[in-house]
Amino acid sequence: MMDPLKETELCFPHLPNSSCRTAIGSYSASLLTYILLSSISLLTVTLNLLVIISISHFKQLHTPTNALLLSLAVSDFFIGVLMLFQIMLIDGCWFLGDVMCSLYCVLDNIIASASIGNMVLISIDRYVAICFPLHYPSKVTQKRVQFCVCVCWTCSALSNSLLLKDNLENPGKYNSCYGECVLIIDYIAGRVDLFLSFIGPVTVIIVLYMMVFFEAVSQARAMRSHIVAISPQSPVTAKKSELKAARTLVLLCLCPYFCVTITGQDTLLNTSLSAFALCLFSFNSCLNPVIYAFFYPWFRKCVIKIVTLQILQPNSRQANIK
Repeated sequence: MMDPLKETELCFPHLPNSSCRTAIGSYSASLLTYILLSSISLLTVTLNLLVIISISHFKQLHTPTNALLLSLAVSDFFIGVLMLFQIMLIDGCWFLGDVMCSLYCVLDNIIASASIGNMVLISIDRYVAICFPLHYPSKVTQKRVQFCVCVCWTCSALSNSLLLKDNLENPGKYNSCYGECVLIIDYIAGRVDLFLSFIGPVTVIIVLYMMVFFEAVSQARAMRSHIVAISPQSPVTAKKSELKAARTLVLLCLCPYFCVTITGQDTLLNTSLSAFALCLFSFNSCLNPVIYAFFYPWFRKCVIKIVTLQILQPNSRQANIK
């Protein structure tokens, strides 16, 4: 029997025989959900846009590492934009047609894969910088980073286009009613996608950041031992950089894991739970700029210059923001 607390209505009332039905809960709960997810989307777009403007505008920030951060910010920016379409699915109705549904699903997967790929590249960059500092300038150059970013986006586009080829060629093939947006991935393709888009990248990120963390701690201890040997009265306290490294490691590695495990399934249906789970996964894209805001002084300086419109002044690109 239908829950007496809920009532059903048609997504398209003028198509009573073919339209999907949606379950409507309390108005206050639905409104709160819309406000919460819309706020996350707006915050994700705004923060990542600030990162994009900062790195693109100020020449002092045109470094290999920041090129990777820029690519990550671009992917996270579009994830925030696509969250608006995910919010649309909360009530279980898709109003933009089958073709747009297929394009949305493919773009969402491409951008999400590119975002994870960018995090892998950033972890490799930090590993080389911390563990092999003398070789970093020669190994990590602007051209090599740009090439890696292009490869990351190209592989994400090609792999997801192949995995979702059937959905692209036959929009709406798996829809059971009009107003539904369903993405179907077969079992084998789903397992391949799970490994390429989640298990493999997250494993690499965790391993590299653990190595970076232990190397940073080892270097810090060696330096403090040297200081104590010179000045035995000097107090030995943990450096803020060590704490920042630990917290950054937790945010970068654990948050994607918990978010992805919520949505670890081959079929994404137009249900409230699926749409909300996807938004939880996308929330990780909002955390990356937050990490920059807390741990990088240059980002805070850039935000001040952007908000106060100082970037519109002549020669603002040459400003010293470090």
